[in-house]
Amino acid sequence: MFQTEVTFDSAGIEIAAHLYAPRDPSPGPRPALVVGHPGTGVKEQTSGTYARLMAEHGFLTLAFDAACQGASGGLPRGLEDPAQRVEDFKAAVSYLTTRPEADADRIGLLGICASGGYALAATGGDHRVKAVATVCTADPSRQFRLGADGTQDPAVFQTLLNAAAQARTRAARGEDPGVMTMFPETAEQAGALGGEHGAEGFEYYRTPRGEHERSAKFLAWQSIDKLAFYDAFFAVPLIGDRPILQIIGERAVTSWMAVEAHQRATGPSELHWIKGASHVDLYDKREYIDPAVDKLTDYFTTHLGRSL
Repeated sequence: MFQTEVTFDSAGIEIAAHLYAPRDPSPGPRPALVVGHPGTGVKEQTSGTYARLMAEHGFLTLAFDAACQGASGGLPRGLEDPAQRVEDFKAAVSYLTTRPEADADRIGLLGICASGGYALAATGGDHRVKAVATVCTADPSRQFRLGADGTQDPAVFQTLLNAAAQARTRAARGEDPGVMTMFPETAEQAGALGGEHGAEGFEYYRTPRGEHERSAKFLAWQSIDKLAFYDAFFAVPLIGDRPILQIIGERAVTSWMAVEAHQRATGPSELHWIKGASHVDLYDKREYIDPAVDKLTDYFTTHLGRSL
């Protein structure tokens, strides 16, 4: 497997990405996948893991950092803009169509966590995408509004909207708007705030298990009101007869979001459960990733074909 650092343009923002190609020679262009990272993640973490493994199974893969995050350009830093995130996926597809190693007629999307929601939205609006798959699907707007398990007190999000409004006022006055800190100081605090899901997120992003210097520790406050009205699953019916696969951990508290997306599908759609896995287990634990990759390989081979 060969890894190359590349960049491409997304609405005027330079996006940093890693392109993975199989080592075995191919007489013609290969089926290609765009792989998106979870919220606050970067391409060197779980999206890079899946991109590398799928390249080992014969696909040309592209893992990228979202605009305003990671090694990509864009301001303010830490902005989570749903419209831009969807545009990043479409721009990545455009980039792959320029690569001679990629078959422009055989491109799929693979989104993990928040990028699962964005990948579904991007597929609904881009007919160049022939198949879409997600791993531990999440819609960040639902997660902020309703909580990871869907039971959050609505007052929590109203408090965040108040803080976002105050930040915009400070910025208008030339003051520092500040940022929204994403993680507490300790795993215990993370567990108290977000239960097992919060503790697992802390362990992955804030310890040597998965921490990366460029993964986001904060979000720009503008992210909150941009997420307030967004619905990642609105475009799912537009996917039509193109196939959808969602891979979900059996113990994932976020699984209700994947189920909701599945219920909105109007064409072939499959929910595939990984026994014993939580949401974050599917980020880096090979006992859960390996069966997920096997399923993804079968799925994309069926719908995109093999390398020629």
